[in-house]
Amino acid sequence: MLEYFQAFYDAFLGNLNWTWKSILFQVPWYMNYFWGLILISLLVWGGEILFPWRKNQPIFRKDFWLDAFYMFFNFFVFAIAIGGIYSMIEVGAADLGISLQSIALIPLGELPVWAQLLIFFVILDFFQWITHIMLHRYHFLWRFHQIHHSVKEMGFAAHFRFHWMENVLYKPLKTLGIMLLGGFEPEQAYVVHFAAIAIGHLNHSNIKLSYGPLRYIINNPVMHLYHHAYELPKGKAGVNYGISLSLWDYLFGTTYIPENSGNIPLGFQGDEEVPKSFFGQFFYGFRKSGKSKD
Repeated sequence: MLEYFQAFYDAFLGNLNWTWKSILFQVPWYMNYFWGLILISLLVWGGEILFPWRKNQPIFRKDFWLDAFYMFFNFFVFAIAIGGIYSMIEVGAADLGISLQSIALIPLGELPVWAQLLIFFVILDFFQWITHIMLHRYHFLWRFHQIHHSVKEMGFAAHFRFHWMENVLYKPLKTLGIMLLGGFEPEQAYVVHFAAIAIGHLNHSNIKLSYGPLRYIINNPVMHLYHHAYELPKGKAGVNYGISLSLWDYLFGTTYIPENSGNIPLGFQGDEEVPKSFFGQFFYGFRKSGKSKD
């Protein structure tokens, strides 16, 4: 039992120290997610101010500060808190003879760096896409995902407005993806993580981008806006599930882009029941059932 507590302590303290060193600029700039997140946020927000898609939307849109708080809570505070739990699970799995290398299908370490990063990016995005579909199609998971879909005006910070349970739900499938890749992240994985942050911020931003022919591969603000649409095609639990890539939606027929004016109601039927405060949303999903999005 002592090894479990030690694993929790080491991971918790390690994540806390790394975040604190990041704030103090004591880690390499290319791995500094704290200031990197702030820089990407300011750049995308600047794009919203200079080139607004929905011109009647204020710079400080509805719930701007709530979503800004969510960015730091979900990306840092909760990640620090839950990191120790994941380490305990890894110790337990190791005791059962299960390792991150046990089901490797792709010898990632034997490939060139560019191939490692590309495969890592694509595989993890695919598992996130699957998880995202589950969040919409299973009622007990949708209750947590409602927090993200309660956004009524889209802006970059809405990217990280999600219930803390989603961190818990995404982690197992992302870990499975890493196991298939040989059990490790490429040394330069920070490139992938920063790219995902930038794409996610842009997808939720008030900037009209579709990327031309690349829209069939890369997710974009026009496509993702309709994922948040109040009115969805009849019988659909959700559309445009893509995280960083739109590729999966085009391959599996879950795309929906009726027009691109950007002026559509957002949310879902019953979204008025979602609490307006962070602490109210923190416990939402456990205490009551939300209505399905259909």
